[in-house]
Amino acid sequence: MNALISAADTLRQELRGLTFPAPVTHTYNPLEYAWERHCDYLEKYGNGTKRVLFLGMNPGPYGMAQTGVPFGEIEHVRDWLGIDGPVGKPDPEHPKRPITGFDCTRSEVSGKRLWGLFRETYPDPQDFFAGHFIANYCPLVWMKDTGANLTPDKLPAASLVPVEEACLAHLQTLIQTLQPEFLIGVGAYAETKLKQAAGTIDYPATLGRILHPSPASPAANRGWAEAATKQLLEQDIWD
Repeated sequence: MNALISAADTLRQELRGLTFPAPVTHTYNPLEYAWERHCDYLEKYGNGTKRVLFLGMNPGPYGMAQTGVPFGEIEHVRDWLGIDGPVGKPDPEHPKRPITGFDCTRSEVSGKRLWGLFRETYPDPQDFFAGHFIANYCPLVWMKDTGANLTPDKLPAASLVPVEEACLAHLQTLIQTLQPEFLIGVGAYAETKLKQAAGTIDYPATLGRILHPSPASPAANRGWAEAATKQLLEQDIWD
């Protein structure tokens, strides 16, 4: 079995059955209902060592939550990464946050920006993944009764202890398996987690980050691709 698939399987088992207090009413784990598509991603692109590991926070509602692929905006996952196929349903499913997989008609803006830049720079995805890999720190999606998304910082800290333990151990395995030279957070939260994981295992890598492509970020809305490219060049990740 691919080492990353084995690690992801361990992670999903450790997160299985966890419950979370208010304001959480629903929790989705795409490693469960979109497991086959996640495995497609790891099998196609997770082999060998990588020079750069990019890390996001957790799935977006129209990205990884639908496709099982980090930042998994549907058009890029299907047409550039070549991943498609059936996706199951979370149980329970929030009526305002249905999972329709590759039939979803909404676009994940963060994923469209992130994968769009990499697709433009590396028209052949194999060229990108020869030296890069993208993962998320946590695969869980939390939401309120309204269907509104809840980021990890909005949850009671005590309820996240088992999540943090499982996700940190998984990230350490990713780092040890991929042996990256650069650990790059997509946003400040992910950079913090990379620093924590690398420090715990005393892994020697260059830490850095790029601007998060979220539409909630005014800076990202003023030309994310240009800003991220500049950061990648300044950190000697790209030349």
